[in-house]
Amino acid sequence: MKKVLVVLVLGMTLGMNAQEDIERYKLYPTTNIWTFLELDTATGLMWQIQYDVEGDKRFKSVLNDFEIADGNIIKPIIGRFKLYPTQNTYNFILLDVTVGTVAQVQWGFDDDTIRGIVDIID
Repeated sequence: MKKVLVVLVLGMTLGMNAQEDIERYKLYPTTNIWTFLELDTATGLMWQIQYDVEGDKRFKSVLNDFEIADGNIIKPIIGRFKLYPTQNTYNFILLDVTVGTVAQVQWGFDDDTIRGIVDIID
């Protein structure tokens, strides 16, 4: 009976570890078939990625070029930041899962002035 319990507890522990978020960089699809948002899940850095099949409209543009993570944390926490789509095609919500802060992320095609990030202050 003790061996079965040990195996069961060990299996549960290994299973929980397998679900940890280990991806430093993630691509989030937008509703535009050509556009993704790339997020550094440890720092909050973000880029707009566009691809095409012709090869003349591919680009990578900065959405956020400053690290949002608290400077007091020595080691970056992978999985700290997550993006959530909104009903607005060009907007996502960025969540810091460690402290609960949120920001509005906006991407677009026409001009760099419409791309960026703005804190949502409560």
